[in-house]
Amino acid sequence: MSGPDNNFDWDSLTFSLTKTEKMYVAECNQGDAWSPGNILPYGNLSIDPAAGVLNYGQGIFEGMKAQRTANNRVILFRPEENARRFQRGAARLGMPPVPESMFIDAVEQVVAANSSWIPPSGRGALYIRPVLWGTGPIMGVAPAPSYTFCVFATPVGPYFKGGLSAIDLLISEENHRAAPGGSGGVKAIGNYAPGMMPSKNAKKQGFAEVIYLDAVEHKYIEEVGAANYFCIKDNVLYTPELTGTILPGITRESIIMLARHRGYEVNETQVSAEFAMTADESFCCGTAAVISPIASITQGENKKVFGVGGVGVITRELYDALTNLQTEINEDPFGWLHEVNLNLALNISNE
Repeated sequence: MSGPDNNFDWDSLTFSLTKTEKMYVAECNQGDAWSPGNILPYGNLSIDPAAGVLNYGQGIFEGMKAQRTANNRVILFRPEENARRFQRGAARLGMPPVPESMFIDAVEQVVAANSSWIPPSGRGALYIRPVLWGTGPIMGVAPAPSYTFCVFATPVGPYFKGGLSAIDLLISEENHRAAPGGSGGVKAIGNYAPGMMPSKNAKKQGFAEVIYLDAVEHKYIEEVGAANYFCIKDNVLYTPELTGTILPGITRESIIMLARHRGYEVNETQVSAEFAMTADESFCCGTAAVISPIASITQGENKKVFGVGGVGVITRELYDALTNLQTEINEDPFGWLHEVNLNLALNISNE
């Protein structure tokens, strides 16, 4: 298998697509059970113009990372949670859920087949993208007759070059991410395109991203772009509760558990924009950045600036605690790390 040459500049990696060699593909008809797929060369897929995913958006995805730790192991972070969220999303969109064991096997095979693309410890990660599409042709709003489960990967650099970097955010007064009863609580592909223009417009004004408010009362914070939101006031953490309109982020849940483990109180509740503007610290979180400190929040004519540089003491503590756990600099008291046996997974892909 080919891979990066000896002169490959790992430090030049950004969070973007670098094509690797192999991907995993499995197919299933509606009503049938999934059978294990195959490792194939990375490349284009053939798809019918009437595919359910192209016409009606029947598709979901996940984002995961495989990284080398300080102990030179290759680990995944809580892949079982990704597998379970993937199943919930499939069920919500009328697709056959991929069994948890098959999902994790597929991810491990892709990591092993592209192991030469895993950056050295501390210099990035192999970002993994599992996707499930309704690829069978369908005319009429109904579940597709057949489905494709695909997993591919790309090496990415650290989200923050040179350490934590705080971002400026704009509260959106006109656009909403999701409404009660919709698909905001699953990682559906259709949730992301509507956010592209609000994000682009915010960036034109000098902001990194938008904060979405709830679609009913227009006063409670839901998400930051495609990330979960936290704020800290008087050493207590607050984060929007899961009501079906925001994504149940795995990083979000991990931060809640880690903060409580370290003695902090965490409230999952409604967080009004008014309250957020009085907080001592704020951050958002997700797989890509782990934690993104918030330097300021702007709502209309009002602007709240958080400290010097926007990186609060507790925000930094939680970022260091989680990233050090993920790279085995610190102990993992929760059993979150899942080692990938590259040789075993590679043997599976070669069978």
